[in-house]
Amino acid sequence: MKLMGVEKTGNCLYSEWSLTFGVGWESICRAARLVYQYTEDPVLHAGDAGGDRVIDVADEDQILKLNEMGYLSVEGNSEVIKVPLKIVFYNQSDFVKLYVASANEEFEKADYQAFNLSMCQFMDSVEIGMYS
Repeated sequence: MKLMGVEKTGNCLYSEWSLTFGVGWESICRAARLVYQYTEDPVLHAGDAGGDRVIDVADEDQILKLNEMGYLSVEGNSEVIKVPLKIVFYNQSDFVKLYVASANEEFEKADYQAFNLSMCQFMDSVEIGMYS
């Protein structure tokens, strides 16, 4: 994934990422499942023009069976980057939003180069997860 930009918004860093290719619902579900597996107290949201709703799943494999919607997000405390995050995947798109809490010095400033060094490998792993 390519970091398109990052900015400080309240108590978090908001960033936009571009996937190598646009993806569909199945790929989004695979990526959400991967993030879900490495998130403490994960919460799923999905929605479209009709609104947003929380998605309850008994286990992460149910994510792969969700009905298609316009977007799917995962939020919670990341076990990988050690701060709360929210990642939003958009159906039939190459666009991903990422919110990372400014909970430590690493994520305090919206510096493109520093943020890219911190998050690029994580986001690339998420993208690879879309295809496996």
